Amino acid sequence: MRRSSPSSFPLAFCAIAAWVLPNPCWSQDKAARPVVLHAARVLNVETGRVQAPGEVLVQGGLIVEVGGTVRHPAEAEVIDLGEGTLLPGLIDTHVHLFLHPGAEDLQTVQESVPERTIRAVLAARDDLMAGFTAERDMGTEGAGPADTALRNAIDSGLIPGPRLRVCGNAVDILGGHEDAIGYNPEQHVLPNATQADNSADLVKVIREQFKQGADFIKIYETGKDAVVDGQLVTPYQYTQAELSAAVQEAKRVGRVIAVHATGEPCTLYAAQAGVVSIDHADVLGDETMRIMRERGIVAVPTFTISDYFSQHSASPERQKQLLELHAREFRKQLAAGVSFAMGSDVGPFPHGTQAREFVLMVKYGMKPLDALRAGTVNAARVLGWQGTAGALKPGFWADIVAVEGDPLSDITALQRVTFVMKGGVIYKR
Repeated sequence: MRRSSPSSFPLAFCAIAAWVLPNPCWSQDKAARPVVLHAARVLNVETGRVQAPGEVLVQGGLIVEVGGTVRHPAEAEVIDLGEGTLLPGLIDTHVHLFLHPGAEDLQTVQESVPERTIRAVLAARDDLMAGFTAERDMGTEGAGPADTALRNAIDSGLIPGPRLRVCGNAVDILGGHEDAIGYNPEQHVLPNATQADNSADLVKVIREQFKQGADFIKIYETGKDAVVDGQLVTPYQYTQAELSAAVQEAKRVGRVIAVHATGEPCTLYAAQAGVVSIDHADVLGDETMRIMRERGIVAVPTFTISDYFSQHSASPERQKQLLELHAREFRKQLAAGVSFAMGSDVGPFPHGTQAREFVLMVKYGMKPLDALRAGTVNAARVLGWQGTAGALKPGFWADIVAVEGDPLSDITALQRVTFVMKGGVIYKR
């Protein structure tokens, strides 16, 4: 959010912003003024090098200098962040801003789209204040293109929130993962995704989603899965040829496809089709991982949602089984050299708490620096913002956070964000 001066900030907007954002008028200082951030440590997530102490010079919404010391222009504000660590703004590649804890199917039926949009505004604020300066919203779950309006409101400075890539409704088959199953058919309960049953349907739906403002397309490739004798059974929803048709249609206009896929053969079909990411990715076969390495396709583990449901669902034992299986497979994927992006699936669990995903990735075998890369440089690439986000480098967006302590020695530091800047504007201090 930008303004010319404190005195010109509309009073009515301050009153609204006070409800949305702590200290709104103070937090929205104009990004054009130079700011020097000083901290005990500055972390280069690409190299793993720590500058101690370190500084970052920000002006005009961009990073100008990074180093042990930087220029201090006469008009610059100098902010000393003490014993904290400065690092790039965190990026979550799998969020649901239009969901909140509770019965997911019921909330999408009982709550109106306007009500869900208001909740999404608050969710975006909570995620930003937790240090997530960019996110990929992986489906509004029946709210159509409402996320387009949310993204545009954030981009125009009307409300605080992360930079967003949005997809509107995800895409699903009749009777598929997000169809309205188990209700009285006479009530005609709507599904939480848009139906497409073949290649022609997919092309038509994709064109409609882009017309409505989507940045990318999410497809459910996996139906309801189950663990049988320690093995994950996952029925596929689209053939490899159908997914390829979807990928080619998106590619025609410079866009990408992301898929919900938990196991084989779904993950193989997705990799063969050339999607940008395989989300959840509980099980990846050897051939699937080979293709992913070759084509730069990332896996998005989403451990936090399974961890949450293992304690807060009607079938906690099933969730524990899935989590244990995924943890075992994750170690195989790490050993095989698969590339990962951080994605938490936040929404069914409280927004603003998804930094736990970093903790779980480390718990299940990833090095802290690699977990940080998954939620910064790798995630920026998934969102198509490589070269502008995901690192502290001159010319990059001034999306910067500070955390208590050193995340390389204690990854839980990412759950203690003390400072948030996005585009040179301070939102938390």
